[in-house]
Amino acid sequence: MSSVTTKKSISKDEWEQRLSKVKVNKQDLNRLVMNYLVIEGYKDAAEQFSLESGLEPTIDLESIQERMEIRHAIQSGDVDTAIELVNDVNPEILDTNPELFFHLQQQRLIEMIRNGDFAEALEFAAEEMAPRGEEHPEFLQELERTMALLAFQDVQKSPVADLLHPGQRQKTASELNAAILVSQSREKDPKLPSLLKMLMWSQEQLDERMTLCCGRFGCS
Repeated sequence: MSSVTTKKSISKDEWEQRLSKVKVNKQDLNRLVMNYLVIEGYKDAAEQFSLESGLEPTIDLESIQERMEIRHAIQSGDVDTAIELVNDVNPEILDTNPELFFHLQQQRLIEMIRNGDFAEALEFAAEEMAPRGEEHPEFLQELERTMALLAFQDVQKSPVADLLHPGQRQKTASELNAAILVSQSREKDPKLPSLLKMLMWSQEQLDERMTLCCGRFGCS
């Protein structure tokens, strides 16, 4: 005889009650926060958090300084300085990662357009970016999307306006930061964002199931 396994379903209220009873160790939370600050390169914040929490960081915080300066350069729009600093740390990082180098060059192009240096941007795209697009066709779509910034008088209302948002600089800075960590044989992704995404996904799955259940059987 084959056994049949029945799954017990619970209501959203019961789920939330169970969730509220889960006790999370404060020290574990502190470690997650410290892990995030160290990996993302927020040295000053990590030092302050260490003092407030009493938690010692897993690495020498002075080693974060280089990554912090590189991140600051990208987020300030100074890509040339960031590239120089990365090459000082380890020139092989960019030599062995064509996608990362393309994204840095793409960010340089974006900054030229942002500053209104359109002639320089066209020249840079033709001499530096186009050849890389020929070598790596997978980059062409991103290059075309960046060049589309030149086609709109009001870029902020264009379909590619997101390239000029601070989030684009943050994305490039994070990609570069991760590459540096990998070159140093360190963890490149903080645990906290992944856990938050998992929690949000679980909540969305529960909400979806509750909606389907209410649609079929009605909810009081």
